[in-house]
Amino acid sequence: MTTLPEDPSSRFTEDDRATAVQRLQEAYAEGHISHEEMDGGLQSALTARTRGELISALSALPAGPAETTSTLAAASGRIRRRGAWRVPRFLKVVSAYGRVRLDLSRAVIEHPVVDIELQLGTGGARITVPRDAVVDFDGLRTTWKFPRYKPRPNVRPGGPTIRISGAMGYGRLRIRHARR
Repeated sequence: MTTLPEDPSSRFTEDDRATAVQRLQEAYAEGHISHEEMDGGLQSALTARTRGELISALSALPAGPAETTSTLAAASGRIRRRGAWRVPRFLKVVSAYGRVRLDLSRAVIEHPVVDIELQLGTGGARITVPRDAVVDFDGLRTTWKFPRYKPRPNVRPGGPTIRISGAMGYGRLRIRHARR
């Protein structure tokens, strides 16, 4: 996420405004503010001209969320996430039997670094990462097969770093970059 400029009388970018609008909508969706507070905050954020005015539009919001680990677990069967889903900063995937499919290509990634911990018994995993992502899986222990990954030769800077760690029993991890 972008941060707001430090000088309260300074201008800000449209990305800063979009971030403020998104934070207001998320706070309403999570039940932290009322509908009236969201409407007033959106009106203030959309008409703000300085950083100070934009900050006052966000004054009703609670402090930022604590970084916790989200867990996807299944004793047997599939674990699948695809489309426009929000990727947490720390994601733990646990499966005794079954396959795992995580598609991050169209997911909402708000953090510069995402840590994914895999705890898989039997079954393979396939992770599709954005085109500009940097992948690090040095922290992953495998029992049976080595992970399959072909890094992109020309990765644009500024993409997220996806760190994969944990342990896999019988199965292979396949990591690929999105094609589009």
